[in-house]
Amino acid sequence: MFTRSQLEIKTLNELRDLCRKYGIKPTGNPGYKVSYITSLMAFPELAIKQTKEARGLKRPSWDKLQVMGECLDEMGTPTDEQSALIKATMEGKKLPYPNRFDQEMLLAIYKAKLHLEQVIDLLHQ
Repeated sequence: MFTRSQLEIKTLNELRDLCRKYGIKPTGNPGYKVSYITSLMAFPELAIKQTKEARGLKRPSWDKLQVMGECLDEMGTPTDEQSALIKATMEGKKLPYPNRFDQEMLLAIYKAKLHLEQVIDLLHQ
């Protein structure tokens, strides 16, 4: 990400700002540029290593992905009438109460289904 030469030409304040920007703590004494340079050069490799070791943020297990897929299957596909109401709702058309609550719930379920599909696609990469 950063080369040593890119970082060495920066001032102590610029290095401090870079560390703050990425949420990285300096290694050792924060009064020395080398403390910031070391941290800025090391964090990408450390992050990848931690991911491979399943520490911190990690991919869900195959079982959990399968459960998400089952949830998606259980949600089904909208009927033609439901699709039409979803489109009308997205255009801002509203039903009178109390049906508006059900209309909003249908849209929420549809959006959740779309997001779940995106999640599964992202995690299969």
